[in-house]
Amino acid sequence: QVQLVESGGNLVQPGESLRLSCAAPGFSLDAYATGWFRQAPGKEREGIICIEGRDGGTYHQDSVKGRFTISRDKAKNTVYLQMDSLKPEDTAVYYCATRRFEYCTGYGHVGTWDAWGQGTLVTVSS
Repeated sequence: QVQLVESGGNLVQPGESLRLSCAAPGFSLDAYATGWFRQAPGKEREGIICIEGRDGGTYHQDSVKGRFTISRDKAKNTVYLQMDSLKPEDTAVYYCATRRFEYCTGYGHVGTWDAWGQGTLVTVSS
């Protein structure tokens, strides 16, 4: 069973940056799509950004366009979420997920993902 481990969540002020990491011991993230999701209190989990396996194509929701970037380090077998210009509305638990499929097609649908991390809390507040 694939195990994903997120890290990097923290309390930051509006406008600051944060980088989250998603590691997958024993599983090659490079071959499959990996997505980042977030769930704010009282809201449903939403997919915000995705990176495809192999060619590394990326896709993102409009809410994070120009602020969030997803990348992958093949040597470290880790996917990163770089978050810049953070806003209070970005406050949420952030999850990474992977699927046994290399494309990001329909990444916003949480039911299409096979393995999830435990989540890491990001709080944006002054």
